[in-house]
Amino acid sequence: MKYKRILLKLSGEALMGDQNHGIDPVRMREYAEEIKQIQQTGVEIAIVIGGGNIFRGVSGASKGMDRVQADYMGMLATVINGLALQSALENADVPTRLQTAIRIEAIAEPFIKRRATRHLEKGRVVIFGSGTGNPYFTTDSAAVLRAIEINADVILKGTRVDGIYSEDPEKNKEAIKFDSLSFDEVLKKGLKVMDTTAFTLSQENNLPIIVFDMNTKDNLSRIINGENIGTRVI
Repeated sequence: MKYKRILLKLSGEALMGDQNHGIDPVRMREYAEEIKQIQQTGVEIAIVIGGGNIFRGVSGASKGMDRVQADYMGMLATVINGLALQSALENADVPTRLQTAIRIEAIAEPFIKRRATRHLEKGRVVIFGSGTGNPYFTTDSAAVLRAIEINADVILKGTRVDGIYSEDPEKNKEAIKFDSLSFDEVLKKGLKVMDTTAFTLSQENNLPIIVFDMNTKDNLSRIINGENIGTRVI
């Protein structure tokens, strides 16, 4: 087992499955089974989910909404996704806790680093909702911040593509896939891995990132076992 404690970053769009919006229960069950598979091996798992399948703050602001209000709406969307994933995991008999940066005690614990770490040590999956709790910060930034706070070994960024390419592989079939990159190479090539704030924070704290296709069965387990899946940024 290569990693003891991971932070899994999932996009909200990944939860849509083949739908145009919302949450696909079939995709959610598949993710829960993938996570359960590695949880049973003793890996400590924290998760940050985006909210783009429900509401995206930047998109709302571009249509005339106040940016701060729009970002808070996006944060609440991540809580909805967190609740849905928590339910799917508990249906698969995986003990799970949802912690949020915005206090919503009726449905989730407030984020407390020591409590989150204790949950992980006891084998519970911890989902972090509502981003950093601040507008103008993405869930990528929240993922890196939480990973540093809980001393995660790596950030696993699950996407719809199988790694980092020279161009968007969905638009250009000739795009070249990279197996491994340094942080400096990503910046020099102008590649989009995470937003600049998140990426810089990861670089400054020597926190490796692996970008991989979450929708390919067993990819998560294969990464945990040390296989070279996706693209590694170190």
